[in-house]
Amino acid sequence: MTDIALNHWLTEFRRELHRFPELSNEEFETTRRLREALEAKQIRILDLPLRTGLVVEVGGQRPGPLVILRADIDALPIEEVSGVPWPSENPGVMHACGHDFHSAAALGAAILLREKEESLAGTVRIIFQPAEETGHGAPAVLATGALDGAKAIFGIHNDPALPVGVIGSKAGALTAGVDRFKIDVRGRGSHAARPHEGNDPLIIAAHLVTALQTLISRNLDSRENAVVSVTQVHGGSTWNVIPETAWLEGTVRTFSQSAREGLERRFHDVTEGVARTFNAEVTLDWQPGPPSIINTAEWVDFALEVGEKSGFETRRLEENPIGEDFAFYLQKLPGAFIMVGSGGPFALHHPQFRVDDAALYPTAQWLAGLAEAALISGHLK
Repeated sequence: MTDIALNHWLTEFRRELHRFPELSNEEFETTRRLREALEAKQIRILDLPLRTGLVVEVGGQRPGPLVILRADIDALPIEEVSGVPWPSENPGVMHACGHDFHSAAALGAAILLREKEESLAGTVRIIFQPAEETGHGAPAVLATGALDGAKAIFGIHNDPALPVGVIGSKAGALTAGVDRFKIDVRGRGSHAARPHEGNDPLIIAAHLVTALQTLISRNLDSRENAVVSVTQVHGGSTWNVIPETAWLEGTVRTFSQSAREGLERRFHDVTEGVARTFNAEVTLDWQPGPPSIINTAEWVDFALEVGEKSGFETRRLEENPIGEDFAFYLQKLPGAFIMVGSGGPFALHHPQFRVDDAALYPTAQWLAGLAEAALISGHLK
């Protein structure tokens, strides 16, 4: 298949994936479409215990190391209003994070590598991962042994803040550790005209919001970067009754394990202290998510160097407080996560988000070249 033909084919495939998005762990049709495309190109699919998603291999004809590429395949519970001619046909579900782009680029890389399989100095394994948005997909893939024996791993994410033709990353912490919290408050309800007869959970919730916001400014080293955001506060059902209960929810984003552990401890201290102060029942549900992506410096340099040779402009990025479960892989293997310019103008998770397809085929070519070059790299131990 010529470059022009493969470019066109990948673009049409990406748009098909976009039209039929599926939520985390429900990517059955997405998996089927990927399987059919991979089988048609005679790419080996590993028999692994995954309900959705696929892991494939290319190479192995010659002795050598194993390196891994990873893409994600799930979508988000968002109603699409992007205006593209190939919008989601699944109401309330949208590829608002560009995982259709990632999947198609990885598929293109697999096809390009398959064309030179006999000359590869080792094996490339490609993961089409489910459930990235919930943070559960990477641990499920790890449990299958899909990374066993590998020497390095590379992943991508499109970035609408970067122009098409630009890739970027940084050594060390790139994305944030993501934790979710929910706090339930039980006070005592009363008539709004007689608040002294109750114990107002809304007042308690308000104190919690204020106290939690001080955790960054008064507990964290000023050289650290972190975020505490309360994103929901709920309580009451009418204008003249003080309710019995209230609850609030939000997220904490950190870039170091010490900050992450310290903020969790202080969350418990604050909720317990407010509970004692107001003589109320306050319960904290702390839900840990993916850790921070910690990129391997030498693999970041390597991936960007291959990108420059492939015609990309490369940039060194700042820390980004988004979450990514690729971080779980980097706890097991060295590697790098790279951001790929997708041309904006709308941010990830926005109902008007869209990807510029001009970025697709160059990304596939770069990924294939990156994997091939990594097999013979002196960085592999």
